[in-house]
Amino acid sequence: MAKLVPENHPALHTIAEEITAEEFSDGTVAKIVKDLRSAIKTYDVDGYAAVAIAAPQIGVSKRIFIIEDQSDRDDSLPTIVAVNPSFIKLSKKMQEMGEGCLSIPDTYGIVRRHKNVTIKALDENNEQFSRGAGGLLSQIMQHETDHLDGILFPERAERTWQKSDEPEDEEPE
Repeated sequence: MAKLVPENHPALHTIAEEITAEEFSDGTVAKIVKDLRSAIKTYDVDGYAAVAIAAPQIGVSKRIFIIEDQSDRDDSLPTIVAVNPSFIKLSKKMQEMGEGCLSIPDTYGIVRRHKNVTIKALDENNEQFSRGAGGLLSQIMQHETDHLDGILFPERAERTWQKSDEPEDEEPE
């Protein structure tokens, strides 16, 4: 079963390779998607469910990510498989949002991201699609694409903190 690799793994710090047509036909893409789905289901830290994962996070330096909301919220995110994604539109308007990452579970930060984006990508069946997104979905697409470019969110963060820096709930005396 595929597992998350540690933060110092080389796949997290290099630009991932494009998926080739042969990798669709020989089953490589299907295997990566299956492994990503398996790995994302194993993440549960402090009750937070994962919403997305990129191939470099399981040690596979290929340009593919999935968005597959593992929470049981009513407003869950759409399921998206993006192979060789690229942004075709980025809004000028930016927003600061809190971020965390499966690959750096104890670090959180504030990252400035484009408010709206449009990506062009292939799905797991080698069919091209484009998809616009705003808010949280836009943020996730940018975060996951950063993974494909060897960038971890603290490199973009305005500020970061460790989970251990957060104040504990104090018991009333």
